[in-house]
Order: sequence, then C-alpha cells, then structure tokens
Amino acid sequence: MTLLRELSRRKLRTTLTILGITIGIWTLVVFSSMANKINSFVGSGSEFYAGKIIVTDGESFGTSPMRLDAVDAIAALDGVAAVDPQVQIPWNTDGSGANFGIPKMIIGLIPGADGGRGFQLELATGRMLGAGDTGNVVVLGSDLAKENGVAAGGTVDIHGQTFEVVGTFLPTLTAPDTNALVPLATGQELYLATLPPLVAEAVVAGDLANQIVVYPEAGADIDAVAASIEATVENSATMTGAEFDEVIGSSTAIFNMIIIGVAVISLVVGGLSVINTMAMSVAERTREIGIKRAIGGPRGRIIRELVAEAGVIGLIGGLIGLGLGAVVVVLANEAGRASGTVLFDLTPGTALFAVAFSTILGMIAGIVPAWSAARLDPVSALRYE
Repeated sequence: MTLLRELSRRKLRTTLTILGITIGIWTLVVFSSMANKINSFVGSGSEFYAGKIIVTDGESFGTSPMRLDAVDAIAALDGVAAVDPQVQIPWNTDGSGANFGIPKMIIGLIPGADGGRGFQLELATGRMLGAGDTGNVVVLGSDLAKENGVAAGGTVDIHGQTFEVVGTFLPTLTAPDTNALVPLATGQELYLATLPPLVAEAVVAGDLANQIVVYPEAGADIDAVAASIEATVENSATMTGAEFDEVIGSSTAIFNMIIIGVAVISLVVGGLSVINTMAMSVAERTREIGIKRAIGGPRGRIIRELVAEAGVIGLIGGLIGLGLGAVVVVLANEAGRASGTVLFDLTPGTALFAVAFSTILGMIAGIVPAWSAARLDPVSALRYE
C-alpha cells in the first residue's frame, strides 16, 4: 500500500511511464505470439518432412508435371524403400484463399503407397482413403473440414465438382491440416484441367504427377539417395528433411531476431521512462530521504524502497500490456478462424515472460536513481529546497 501511495503522488508522470512500458510489452506479446505460431509450424513441418525425400521437376519446384515412369526408375535405386507418386494442386484455382500459414492443397495419391512409412494421421470422423476408392471422394484435413463445416458423410465442392467426404483428420498443426486427399486418378484429372491448353493437349492425365515422395530404407544415407535420384531422373530436384530445416529454419531465425529487436526497443523505451520517473521522484523527495538518513535509515532500505517502486511500475505496465496483447491475439484469431488463418499462439510461457520482463526491467531501471538517493548527504538533503 505504501508503494502505491507513493506512486499516486505523481499520477500523470507514473501513468505516462506505465503507458510507455505497456506499449512495449503489448508489442512484445503480439509479435512473440506470432513467432510461437510460426515456430510450431516449422517444428511440425520438420517432423512431417523427416525421413523422406521430395522429388519434383527441376525447373519449377512442385508446379510442373512429371511423368510417372520416373517412379519405376526411382524404386529401382539402392536405398529406396517406397515410392509415393502424388499430384498436388491448389484448393482454389483462382488464387484466392491464400493465408499466412500453410497453403490449402488437394493431393491425389495412391493409398498405402508409402508402405506405412508416412506421417501418421488420426481420423476425427469417417475413414481413410482405400485402394478401391475412385471418383469424387475426399478426406479433409482439420482446417478444411472446419472451414467448410463438414464431416464424414457430407459433401464439399472442389474445383466446381461435388465430392463426397469420407473422412476428416484430427489437427496436426502442420501441412495435413490444410490438405484434401483424393485418389490419384481423380487428382490427375483435376491437375490436367489446371494446365495450359497446349500442355494439356500433349499429355495424358494418367501419366502425370508433380511430386514423388521417396522413403529411404532404414539406415540409408538420405543425401546419397537424393543425389542418386537427381542423377537418374532427368531434370529433377530433390528436397530432404534436413534441407527443409535449413531453408525454413533460416527464415524463422530472421523473424525471431525481429522479436529480439522488439524486446530491445521495449527495454530502451521503458527503461528510460522508468529512470526519468524515478529520478524526478528522488529530486522531489530529497528532504524526505534526508530525514530518513538523518534518523539512521540505512542506505539499503532506501534502495530497496525505490527499486520496489520501479518494479511495481514495470509490473503494472506489463500486466496491462499483456492484457491488451491477449485481446488482440484472441480477436485476430477469431476473425481469421473461419478462413483457417490463425496467426497467433499466446502460450503461458510467453505471458509469464512478458510480465517478468517488464517487472525486472523496471527494477533494473530504478537501480541508478535509487543508488543516487542512498548516497545523498543527510545534511545537504535536509537543506534541499
């Protein structure tokens, strides 16, 4: 109560100082929540791509057609355990529906081609695709199912055609959440329709793929297998799990550096505000401090009182900043949830760090004025006007 009473003596100055810390912590909370979401994508993506090799056309990674005869050539290579030819096309052909996270894709595949080595998915409703499935049937990732409000037994429109939903997946926090799985032949027909007319006239849908997922044998040198594939399949490019981590990890590191920059700015702005407020407080209370020193008040007690006041300023600013940041995160996530654009993930660790950071910041910034106050000469302080 004594601390709050001292702070209330300088309402405007204290309020402005708290406001400065609040803005910094609010920014830190929002950016950190965004970084949490990105890091969760990257972590789940690393798990998704681990232990596999993605093979695509070498000129435009994953967008140009490849012929299925490459599958047999790859399967014959040493160190290859399973080969899964796929067709991947955007969920929206008009380019709409792009979001901050993982793109929405339709994947045509052969059920079971991965030999059980692929990313393990769990069903929320319905069943998996089976080897006997043909035509317009689909299993939807959790985000697509939620966005379209469907479950197993329902229907969904894909590229102007009606598909029966035979199953939906539980959330994975990575690519399968925004994927729609269809039989390979169905995917090939959809893919053919997206190709330029001159290209489409020169190919047959049943001969097409634009991505081949290769599963190396246990203990095989993945980089060596990838090199063999590129040497065997003309004009091909490969990506391993390690390469995914390297490319995506570097982008994540840059974003995390931005978060550190925000924290530094918060430190500078908030710290200077607290130092200014506490310095003015010491100047205004010089006689009071002199009286305490004259009647035997120890320097340590004076330092503790002033540092505690600065810490309370930081704590209040941190709590308000956390509250405002949480409001922004919740509103932004709710606004984007319908389209699958969930941008933020405010974790308990982030919330605790923000409040602790602001409190410690305030205490550190209050040390210099507190130390100066404790070193005041009692006689001089009593004469101060």
